[in-house]
Formats: sequence, structure tokens, C-alpha cells
Amino acid sequence: MLLKFLTLSLTVCVLARKDKPCAAKNISGQSVVCVCNATYCDELHRSLPTKQTFYVYTTSESGLRFKKVAHTFKDECVNCNQIDLVLDLKRTYQKIQGFGGAVTDAAGINWKSLNTALRKLLTKSYYSKAGLEYNMARVPIGGCDFSTHPYAYNELPVNDKYLSNFTLSPEDYKYRLPLLSEITKTSKVPVNIVATTWSPPPWMKTNNAYTGVGQLKKEYYQTYADYHLKFIEKLSSKGFPIWGITTTNEPTTGLINAFNFNSLGWTSDELGKWIVGNLGPTIKKSKYKNVKIMTCDDQRNTIKDYFIDIVKKYPKALKYIDGIAVHYYSDGKFAPHILDEVAKTHPEKFILCTEASEGTFNWEKSDIALGSWRRAKTYIRDIIKDMNHHIVGWLDWNLCLNPQGGPNWANNYVDSPIAVFADKQEFYKEPMYYALAHFTKFIPRNSIRIKVKSSTKSVESVAFLTPRNTVVLVLFNDNNKTSLNIKYGGKTTKLNLIEKSITTVEFLHEKS
Repeated sequence: MLLKFLTLSLTVCVLARKDKPCAAKNISGQSVVCVCNATYCDELHRSLPTKQTFYVYTTSESGLRFKKVAHTFKDECVNCNQIDLVLDLKRTYQKIQGFGGAVTDAAGINWKSLNTALRKLLTKSYYSKAGLEYNMARVPIGGCDFSTHPYAYNELPVNDKYLSNFTLSPEDYKYRLPLLSEITKTSKVPVNIVATTWSPPPWMKTNNAYTGVGQLKKEYYQTYADYHLKFIEKLSSKGFPIWGITTTNEPTTGLINAFNFNSLGWTSDELGKWIVGNLGPTIKKSKYKNVKIMTCDDQRNTIKDYFIDIVKKYPKALKYIDGIAVHYYSDGKFAPHILDEVAKTHPEKFILCTEASEGTFNWEKSDIALGSWRRAKTYIRDIIKDMNHHIVGWLDWNLCLNPQGGPNWANNYVDSPIAVFADKQEFYKEPMYYALAHFTKFIPRNSIRIKVKSSTKSVESVAFLTPRNTVVLVLFNDNNKTSLNIKYGGKTTKLNLIEKSITTVEFLHEKS
């Protein structure tokens, strides 16, 4: 009996140690942030569901952060005349690639401003089993606006068609490669890296500048393709294989004289010509032929015209294009049916969200808004809509930023799920961080979206069948507290949702 008691006590102690709650800090007029320092940082842990028990995780505007509660199925119908959600495993859609964030210079600078213990905790917060369980990362090829100055590779000698001086930058060695190294050591699964160029060296461009209206000089079409291949080679030689590249960040920004950060303009016609004549053959005929090529890499409202126009004018582009990259910033203005229209034209090509951040608009009072529930709400709604409209993965922008939302040489500051306070040797996890967690911890690579038959308009939802042999349902309630009757297989359960909350439910998948 004593042995049983000691065993039970030990088990309880181990479980208690695993669940480390948020060290909440109240922000006036906002929700809470969770504070991490060298001695304490909250952790997020899943519990494995069983045939009779499933788990519900809740984050709310009122301050709940990933609160976990065990529930038991009831065999009888809660109310047979009112089933709000039915999970239909027979109707399946896209396979999920994953989630992640960007390893920019700014992220590396802020990460390195922390002591060694805190650096490890920040990386674990994103890429470990105790964190978000990210499995992807985005890396700029050269500089971007989230650098301390504009730069590219092989800036000198100018007009160097064969890129004889292509070397990685000091920023790579000091900030990005160390952060990537810590990420890959921390993650229990392979981290798929997506690489993107913002601007090549100015000598390749018509305006001879990093910013402004400028396009690629035609005599450097092959050079720019080689530029991407050389980066793939360099990072692979350092132990960081590239999973995919995109065909330049936001090609529309280099066609409009309204953007003050690194850019390269492409029309759809020129982009198609370059993909077919240069980039595609260069990558697919190399030893890195399995690297995915994603085109567009711009806002939701542009990808339809770019992709469809490229394929219409250059059908051979389909031989080289593996997927379409899309950004987040116009999602509030343009409905997600655009994604459906693109997916229907060539369903074999995946669509991946490669960049998202809040605090980007001039009318917003601050770039970093500590404790903002509104920003968490915007994230969760966007991910639910994206996933319900064929998106296979969702990459956030900078992994961490300072309280100003930088550094950023172009003063293009934004928000981040983690804000670093180097002077205090602390970092804060924002509500956005926990909004992401409700997806990233439960939907690993190769999960498949399933149909949710919903009879309620008050709660937004999306569901998945995972390789972990579980079924995951994500719910967003932006209203007062409510209850839902959920049917899964032959079982029905009643779930109570508190007001203004994000909820993830994980069931064991019982195969018929």
C-alpha cells in the first residue's frame, strides 16, 4: 500500500512539474502578457486523450492562457434535436505542412541580447514540446527591412555576372546561423526552412537601389537564379538544408513608389519568363532539385492574377512551380474565396502563408501593443479562414522584436508574439503567441483537414485528423459565453465556451 502511495505521489509531482502556468502581468486596458526570465517561463503541454477522455485548452481575453481541462464523453445525446457541430472524417481536404516564424536579423539581434539561459527558453518557447512545436522557419536571402542596414550578397564587384564574391554576411554568422542552430537542436522534428530574397545587389536592378521602383535587368536573369542556388548551397554546407524558396518577396512593392524597404518589382509576365527560362531549370537540374519553388509571395488580392497569368502565358511554369506563397496584410479587405479560386485551377499546387504580423498600418497607435487581445483575435480568425480555404501552413513574421518593434532600418516597425526586454533580461509572450499555440501544438505536419458541419454562426471552427491518431477541433468564440453540442463518431458531448475565447479540443481518433 505504501509503495502504491509513493508511486501515486511521484506521478502527481511529475505531472505538476510539467504544467507550468503563465506568470501573468496585467497591462492596463488590455489582456495579460506572460513574463519569462532566466528562472521561470511558462510551458505548454498536451495531454494524450483516451477513448473516454478528451482534453480542452482555453485562452481568453479575461486572462486564461492555455488552461487545460479533461472531459469525459457521454454516451447519450445531450440534446438530439440540436447538434451544433459534426466532425465528418469522411470529408477530407488539404494536407498540412506546418507552422513557423522568421529568423530575421532583428529576431537574431533580440535573441542574442538575452543571456544564454533566456535564449534557450525563447527558442524552446517556439520549437520544443514545451512550446509551440513550430516545424518551419523563414530566412531572408541577404538583408530585409528587419536588418540594421540594407545589404545583399555579392555587392562587390559590381556587374559580377558569375557571382565570384558570393559569401554569407556578418549578420548571418553573428545572428541568424546561431539562432537557426539553436532551433534545429531544440526541435524534435525536421525544421523546413523557406528562403526569400527581398532585393538583390543594386547593380542587378534598373534603378541601382535597394528600394523604390526597380526591376531586374534582363542581362542578370540567370545571375539572379544563380544567386538563389548559391544561397541554398551555402546554407546546406552549414547544416541547414533549404526546404523551399519563393520568387522574391512581395513583387508588387518594387513596382510602386510607395515602399521604403528592400524590394524587387516583377510583372507577372516577367516573373513567368524568369521562372521558365532561369530559376526553374537552375534549381531543378541541380543537386537541390527537391527544393520547393513557390511563386507570388504577395498579398491575397494579387496571387490570383499573378499565378493564373503566369500559367496562362507560360504553361511550362507548372513544371517548376510547386506552390503559391501568400501574405497576410490584405486579408481583412479581401475574402478567402480568392484562395479557393486559385486552388481550383491547379489543386496539385499547395498554398502557404509565408508572412504575417500585426501593427503594420499607419493608423495603429503602436507597433508593439502589449497584451492586445484584438491582435490575437485577428490572428486566430485569419488562420481559421486560411485553413478552411486550402492553406497548408502559416508562417508568422519575426520570432521576436524589441519594445519598439524592431530593429528595422526603414522604421517599418511591427508587432511580434514575443517582445524582448534586454534591459530587464525578460521576454513577454503576447496573446498572439497563445492564439498560435491553439494550432501549432496540435496540428503537426501531414495532418489533414476534415469537414465540420456547423449549424451555428456564433462560433468559428476548423478541424483536423492528425498523424498522432487524434482529431483536433479549434474554436473561436468572439461573443458571450455559450455552449455547443459536438458530435464525433457515435459520441456527443456538450462543451461550454467562455466569452471572448479560443479553444482547442483534442479527441482520440477511434478508427471504425
